[in-house]
Amino acid sequence: MEKRLMHAIQYIAYGGGSNALKHVEVPVPSPSKDEVLIKLEAASINPFDWKVQKRMLWPFLPPKFPYIPCTDIAGEVTEVGKGVKKFKPGDKVVGLVSPFSGGGLAEFAVVKESIAASIPPEISAADCAGLPVAGLTALQALSKSIGIKLDGTGERKNILVTAASGGVGHYAVQLAKLGNTYVTATCGARNIEFVKSLGADEVIDYKTPDGAALKSPSGKKYDGVIHCATEYPWSIFEPNLSMNGKVVDITPSSSSMMTFALKKITCSKKQLVPLLLIPKGKDLQYLVDLVKQGKLRTVIDSKFPLTKAEDGWAKSIDGHATGKIIFEF
Repeated sequence: MEKRLMHAIQYIAYGGGSNALKHVEVPVPSPSKDEVLIKLEAASINPFDWKVQKRMLWPFLPPKFPYIPCTDIAGEVTEVGKGVKKFKPGDKVVGLVSPFSGGGLAEFAVVKESIAASIPPEISAADCAGLPVAGLTALQALSKSIGIKLDGTGERKNILVTAASGGVGHYAVQLAKLGNTYVTATCGARNIEFVKSLGADEVIDYKTPDGAALKSPSGKKYDGVIHCATEYPWSIFEPNLSMNGKVVDITPSSSSMMTFALKKITCSKKQLVPLLLIPKGKDLQYLVDLVKQGKLRTVIDSKFPLTKAEDGWAKSIDGHATGKIIFEF
C-alpha cells in the first residue's frame, strides 16, 4: 500500500540559510512504540534550529541529510504507537520532536509520549507551540539551576535576564516574577515598555553604558542571571554578582565552558552554569497550565504559513524578533 505524502521543509547540506530550504513531498511518518503522530496546527523556530544548519553542532546534528528542521510543534493526535496511554486520536497536544530524527517543519510529525503535554480547548496551538524549547529552557534555568520556587515561597532573590524580549527571555521574566524575585532585564530601546509589561522591575537598554556593563539601575547584585544574549565575557558578570551568584548560560560557547570548569576547579562561590535542556512532559504540562491560568503568555512576534517558511527562518536568523516566531498550518 502506497504511503500518504505530506508537505515538508528540508535542507540537504549545511549552510545556505533560508535560501537552502526546500519545499518537498515526503511520506507521513508512523509512530513507533511510545510515540504519537500529530497533525500540526502550529510550530515554532528557535535559534537552535538554524545553528544546526550553520554546522554549529557538527558532528552531532543533523545525523544525516536531507533533514527536516524544527522541534517545537502543536496540533492534533491522529495515531498512537504501541504502549501509549496518555493520549488518543483527537487529543490536542504540544510536544518536542527529537532533533536527532528531525521532522518538525512538516504537516505531520511524531513525538514521544513522555515529552508531550495536553492542550486544553480554550488555548490555541499557536499559544503553546513556543513552549517546548524556549519555555522549558527558562523554567529549568530558574527552578533547577538557580533554585527559584515559582510558587512564591523561598528567600527573595535578585535576577537578571539578558535579551529579555526574545523567545527564552520573555518567558524567563514572566516565570521569575511568579517566584519571590526582583527582576532586572536587558533589551533594545524599542522593547523597554514591552519587557516592563511582562513584569520586569527594572529594564536597561543594552546599548547604554550601564546596559553594556549589566549594572542594575538600583545598584542590586544578582543572585542569578539567565543569560540569553551572546558575547558577554565572565569579567562583565563577575562584579555584578552577589557572593554566591550564578550565571546560567543557555547558549554555552567553548569559552564559557572553560569558565565553568575553572570556577569548579577553584571552588569559586560565583559560578557559571551551562544549561543542557532536559525536556520532560510534566514540565511542559506545568507551563501549559500556567498559560491556561493566565500566569504565562506566549508573545508572538509574527506568524508564517508553511508555504512561507523561509521568511520566518530568515527573520529568526536576523535576531530581532520580539517573543516567538510561529508557523501555522
